[in-house]
Amino acid sequence: MAERRRPALGGGGWRGWWTRIAANPAYRWRLRVPIPERLLIAPQDLRTGDPTIATEIYGGVFGFAGKVVAAEGRSPFEIQSPSREWSELLLGFSWLRHLRSAGLTLSRKNARALVADWITQHGGSHPVSWEPEITARRVISWLTHSPLILQDADHGFYRTFLRSLSRQVRFLRRVYPVTEEGYPRLLVATALTFAGLCMADEQRLLQQSAKRLIQELRRQMLPDGGHVSRNPGTLIDILIDLLPLRQIFEARSIPAPGILSTVIDRAIPMLRFFRMSDGAIAQFNGMGATPSDLLAAVLAYDDTRGALIFDAPQSGYQRLEGGGSVVIADTGAAPPSAMSYQAHAGCLSFEFSTKRHRVVINCGIPALNRDGWSEAARATAAHSTVTWHDTSSCRFKTSRNGTMLVADGPRDVQIARAGREDAVILRASHDGYVRNFGVIHQRSWRLSPEGDRLDGEDIFTTPSGDEIPPDTDDDYVIRFHLHPAVKASRVNDGRTVLLILPGRESWLFTAPNMHVELEESIFLSASEGPRRTSQIVIADNARTFARVVWTFARADAPGQPRRETGAAPRLPI
Repeated sequence: MAERRRPALGGGGWRGWWTRIAANPAYRWRLRVPIPERLLIAPQDLRTGDPTIATEIYGGVFGFAGKVVAAEGRSPFEIQSPSREWSELLLGFSWLRHLRSAGLTLSRKNARALVADWITQHGGSHPVSWEPEITARRVISWLTHSPLILQDADHGFYRTFLRSLSRQVRFLRRVYPVTEEGYPRLLVATALTFAGLCMADEQRLLQQSAKRLIQELRRQMLPDGGHVSRNPGTLIDILIDLLPLRQIFEARSIPAPGILSTVIDRAIPMLRFFRMSDGAIAQFNGMGATPSDLLAAVLAYDDTRGALIFDAPQSGYQRLEGGGSVVIADTGAAPPSAMSYQAHAGCLSFEFSTKRHRVVINCGIPALNRDGWSEAARATAAHSTVTWHDTSSCRFKTSRNGTMLVADGPRDVQIARAGREDAVILRASHDGYVRNFGVIHQRSWRLSPEGDRLDGEDIFTTPSGDEIPPDTDDDYVIRFHLHPAVKASRVNDGRTVLLILPGRESWLFTAPNMHVELEESIFLSASEGPRRTSQIVIADNARTFARVVWTFARADAPGQPRRETGAAPRLPI
């Protein structure tokens, strides 16, 4: 799913000051909070539950984010957390779905006891518990699983539960204006809208929260269906909540905001756009391992089933497809700085898959220890594109709350698509290296209609189109990171690499006149954790070669790369 680095509660500046004030228990608990009489309805949870995890929870074992903690008779909320990710999942209560899936009386008692524990342990003071994004996730989880929590509950617990839920909702209303921009603020607006629909006598809350939801959807969702962060995984996060939200509007016979259905109807086809031929989502701008269960749950609501999108200009991506092969390229500028906390310096990188196998990838981002890998994973060198003079195409800065934002990066990205001989040729260029080096990087791709050959070309010029001046820092490295399932070996000619895919399918990579190396790389997004892999590397300088042609071709396909030397043909675009 989407990778997000959440800053510590409060941070710096007036936003942090106000968040700390609102989260202060002395402030929060002195307010008179009206308690709703009852809950009217419970949203559907599209996430899949696992009864075996419920059994572990019964036994006091809490395994989240790769860390397992045995409570040994204590409340899990008083145990020192083994990791940030573990805390986020525990305190967000999304694990209630596992107890629900067990369908036992014990499940209900266990859920009720753990909710009561949280109210006692963290309901008044714990800072991580009261970060806006975690609070919003907990509110949605409690509303969604309220039948599990409240069935057979006595009146005293029922009132305690509603009082705590109402306090959390009021807290979100206060901190909404200072919540981090982008998805976190959208999630808070979504949680408040759920609360307005599910809690009795909350018409004013519903009116206010629906207005905020509309504002955030207009600000964040792009006309082609993408999200302003340019992270494909954020679409899954958003849809997994918006789909049940639309259902609740219908069940309450309350007209839903028109933009809600518009966003859903555009975002689901956009998810299909990002799917590689193996069904996984391409790894750009914070996307990690594909949550297959969530993706399947979302795509089950794809009522359009229309023609696949190939051109996503607002999101900044392009897709080529032919004969079971897929190429997806990052052809977009960096997002607005305030929403760039997930953005990677991967302009003109691409991923390539054929049939059910991924070939060229970006390194992605791990599910665990995200902060430890974030700087390396966001650098241009972690992407299948060009690094100029050992520098990333984006420059990052650290904000007051510790989040890494894009300070400067590609802004002028030119794109052209043209058909030629039944194939689509895509050409794009970016200006990310102009400021420091005065260099424009242009890349072209051509995928054959049969999907058995991908031709590419990298060209380096000045903004005026001239050759690179001789006194310019002109060393570059072209990288093609390979999926761990691909076995690579160099051929004796020094410019060809043999690629063996699962099932013994063989491909050849070649770059005429260039010296090609194989080096170690790392695949960060593997479900089991980072894995070693290989990368194809072409390192040279623009004085010698300002234009590099390269080809991936199935070894037994007609017209496979030739091994003779000589001038490489220019792509016809």
